[in-house]
This record gives sequence, C-alpha cells and structure tokens, in this order.
Amino acid sequence: MKQAVHFGAGNIGRGFIGALFSQSGYHVTFVDIADGIINQLNEEKQYQVLLAADEQESMTIENVSGLNNLKQENEVIEAIKQADFLTTAIGPNILPRIAPLIAKGLAARADAGINENLYVIACENQISATDLLKGYIMEHLDSDVNLAGVSFLNSAVDRIVPIQNNQGSLDVLVEPYHEWVVETTEDIPHIEGMKIVPELAPFIERKLFTVNTGHAVIAYFGYLGGKETIDQTLADEEIYKQVQATLRETGAYLINRYGLNPDEHQKYIDKIIGRFQNAHLNDGVTRVGRSPIRKLGPEDRLVRPALQAQKAGLSYTNLAKAIAAALMFDNKEDEEAVKLQVMIQENGVQFVLKEVCGLEESSELAKEILKQYEALKK
Repeated sequence: MKQAVHFGAGNIGRGFIGALFSQSGYHVTFVDIADGIINQLNEEKQYQVLLAADEQESMTIENVSGLNNLKQENEVIEAIKQADFLTTAIGPNILPRIAPLIAKGLAARADAGINENLYVIACENQISATDLLKGYIMEHLDSDVNLAGVSFLNSAVDRIVPIQNNQGSLDVLVEPYHEWVVETTEDIPHIEGMKIVPELAPFIERKLFTVNTGHAVIAYFGYLGGKETIDQTLADEEIYKQVQATLRETGAYLINRYGLNPDEHQKYIDKIIGRFQNAHLNDGVTRVGRSPIRKLGPEDRLVRPALQAQKAGLSYTNLAKAIAAALMFDNKEDEEAVKLQVMIQENGVQFVLKEVCGLEESSELAKEILKQYEALKK
C-alpha cells in the first residue's frame, strides 16, 4: 500500500491532510508526541471527519496508525524510508524540532539505496514553509547524503478546523470547504483535493491576505467588542463593514501585484466571509486571535499586506486599524497576548512596532498604527 507519513496528529492533521491521503488510498502514519492520540489511532485504526453544515455528513477515515517521535525514533525513521509523501501540519515554530528526525530518515533512505520518489510538503500557514523545513533539515544532514528522488514542494492550505469538543474521541469537525495548492512542475501522484500549480505565490498570498487576514480582523475586533464567536462578530454591522474595508485594501494590493481579475477577487472575498459566517463551526474569537506576536510579524497576515500596500501607493488605513486592534488583544489565557501587553506596558507601542512588526518609528505605516491605536483606546 502507498505510504504517507504525516507529522502532527492534531485536528488539522486528522481532519484535513491525513484524511485526503486516506481517501486517496494511502496508509497514513501520524507522528506526534501526544501519547493518547497515538495509542487511540493504533487501537481504533479509524475515525470520523464530520462536516460542519446544515446536513452534517461524515466520512470514515481508515488505514491510519500512529508513532511517538520522542519514544519511537527508529520506527519513524523506518516509516520515512518507506514513504511516498512526508507532510506536516504542526505550526511553523515546531518545524525546527522535527527536522533532525526527518534528516535521520532521509539519511537512512540514502544508506539503503532507496531512490523512489518522496515528496516533502509542509502544510503550514506560512509563506515558503517547505523551504524553511528543508533549510532546517539540511543543517542536520552531511553534505554527501544522496537526496535522489526527494522533492521539497511548497504549498498553501486552507480549511477551518475550530476548537473541538471531542475529548476522548479521534473524530474531527471541519468546515466543508478546503483548498490544498502545491507548487511543482513535476508529474506527481494524484491526491484527492490537491491542486498542482507552477507558481504558488498568487495562491498563497491571496489565501493569507484574504482568509488569514480576514479571520484575524474579525477576531481582534470581535474581542474588543466582547463577542464570543466569529459568526456572532460578523453579525455586528460595524465590524462586518470593517472586515470588508480591510479586505478591499488587501485585495487592491493583490490585484495590483498579480493582475487578478477585480470582479473574480471580490467573489472570492465574499465566499471567504460566507465561510466565516458558518454558525455550525462555533469558532471562538480567542482561538482565532491567539498568538498575536506571531500574527503581527513583518511577513505575516497584517503587517506584510499593509507594508506592500504602502509601497504601492495604495490605501492601508484599515489594515493599520486592524494592527492596532491586534495590539489590544489582552486575553489572559494566551501566553503571547500576555507577553505582548507586558511589552507595551514596559516599553510602549512604538517599541513593539519595531521589535515585533519590524517597523521603524519614521515609517508612515507605524505613524498610522499609532494614530489608530490611540483612537481605539478612547
């Protein structure tokens, strides 16, 4: 049977990437440090993926097993040796931690003279995540290791998987919509739900600066407005208008940068907002808004499109307002939110804009964010 090794047995791994491999006739070996989930995968060998819709459909995902990468290193290396695909959905910050083990697996393949194709794809909300992963892996590989047949492919992924009320169960609730775009000119095996493109940049930026930006804007304004969930937040007309205005700004940049059709892109925006309005997801604003320091990074969903819009001479006022709202996310249960508020209290917003967002004090964007921050504080 064809083999896929997937790092990350969480809800996204099981409910999205792993499910697509299973539906495509692969055995999926999930690699994770969560003993409970790994043991359950090995005992039950299947789970349900439930679609959050009026008529709740479900799919049975079979041919799955699990390995603990901390306790079963040799077994993981053996699985990598036999794999056709190696994927991740663990969060960009964790990629450096799994790279040494993947490097051992690739070295073992080379030592065994295995030259069959292996496709390595990091399925993370990060531009060029697979390039990052490859860099981390190469740090742990001798220069003479033969990587014949190993291809590192960048990808863009999109599926909303809310916080689950599934304690003790492997079943996962996901939205019906999903998109998995992989950049390659190679002729690679067909995977259900995977779209192959020769250039990923337009797809990944369109997704990041519409889906991720939109989601963040709703979460941060929803949090400030005392809302519980994303769909409840969008029912607030003022916030709905704010989200539309912000996505018009990111849209103007994307249209300018990639020559997108304006009418088509507006339809895409409307479709994305429609997804966010799905009450069956019951998606909390604190979940979507979590890790604000990462989300305020210079290459991430708020600052990067604002900077690019500024450089192109386009409007960025609403993006600046969204960044200001993110700076006010003070959820006490979120480690990054707590750290962010301490930074602001001790050093001021200007310091955070430089240290976290990479914006100099003289930057027009930084000045606009400060202005919006003071306005929101009032």
